[in-house]
Amino acid sequence: MGQSWQVGNVFGIPLRIDRSWFIVILLFAFLNGSDWQATYPEWGALAWGMGFLISLLLFGSVLLHELGHSLAARSQGITVRSITLFLFGGMAAIERESATPAQAFQVAIAGPLVSFGLFVVLRLAAVPLPAGSPLQELLLYLARINFVLALFNLLPGLPLDGGQILKAGVWKLTGSRFQGIRWAARSGQVLGWLAMSLGLAGVLLGSGNGLWIGLLGWFALQNATIYHRLSRLQEGLLKLTAAAAMSRDYRVVDGTLSLREFADRYLLLADRQPTAYFVATDGRYRGLLAPQALNHIERSMWEQTPIEQLAVPLAAIATVRESDSLATVVCTLEEKEQQFLTVLSPAAAVAGVIDRADVMAALASQLGWQLSKQELQLLRKQTHYPPELQLLEVARTALQLQSSDPLPPAD
Repeated sequence: MGQSWQVGNVFGIPLRIDRSWFIVILLFAFLNGSDWQATYPEWGALAWGMGFLISLLLFGSVLLHELGHSLAARSQGITVRSITLFLFGGMAAIERESATPAQAFQVAIAGPLVSFGLFVVLRLAAVPLPAGSPLQELLLYLARINFVLALFNLLPGLPLDGGQILKAGVWKLTGSRFQGIRWAARSGQVLGWLAMSLGLAGVLLGSGNGLWIGLLGWFALQNATIYHRLSRLQEGLLKLTAAAAMSRDYRVVDGTLSLREFADRYLLLADRQPTAYFVATDGRYRGLLAPQALNHIERSMWEQTPIEQLAVPLAAIATVRESDSLATVVCTLEEKEQQFLTVLSPAAAVAGVIDRADVMAALASQLGWQLSKQELQLLRKQTHYPPELQLLEVARTALQLQSSDPLPPAD
């Protein structure tokens, strides 16, 4: 979706309208007005007014549908950030997913139940009205729209509600949310391709609905693919450990060396500097030495000052364990704004170092991504991942899911 504007609140939930909504509302108003004009020419200008009103009420039905999801989520203590109306309907942005399959099912089914409820109420409201009157036709048309909206959303593929229901079902059967997402996303991809094929056939046969069906299929395919890729990324972040991604690009130096000896031996004569220098004496790690720390000591003191005095104890630096997941590594790197982390063994000894490039290289190997050496070198110098990756948000979500979900085998 593109730029959107907040236009109000519904039950305390911000209501936003995407700029694409204005295009589709005018298109629907024209198409519906044309239909009403052709069916009831005696209505005159009223037919065009009815067309515009139908378009607004259609999105009102979509809003109520999304509100059903939102209120169900909020009853589980989940914050609903907003409801957005856009080209293909509506979308509720929630803070996190439900904690159990049953709760996920409740949130998913709430929207279609609202649409079915509107269908029943509108049909009953139309019964006592004069047959063929504009108000009765309006109510019956809206009833049909809500019935179709409910049935369409129950198709078993993400991002539709039926895909969320399928996800909850597979999650319940397998005990894994990730398996549920995988099955529902693949089903959504199949439905997307099918809709695009039907849409193309409709266009070739001269059907006016073919283009719209094809666009819906494209939207479904894109979103199902995003769900699948996101699921695989979350799995990779949880399955891969710091030990699998870390490097041993560090040097252990004797803490009794003077600053002058250290500078001459490791800074001036070395072809390249490693990621980190760790200071050790008597067979024990004393801490991390940042070469920049030498700049704060008078040169006249370099001969008699041992480097051990400048070492930052391991307990005071950013570390992770070998067994920690890459999700934990990403969160620690981003939250502490470090270029790299020290990886500790179970015995609290230095096992390696890990930076953003190490994380991405491990993920790329696991997920089949293509990353150039230049991209990795650029990441290695950063104190944050590029915002467009949203890797911190993905990692945080993965850690929230980790406690309850066992991990299935990766593709």
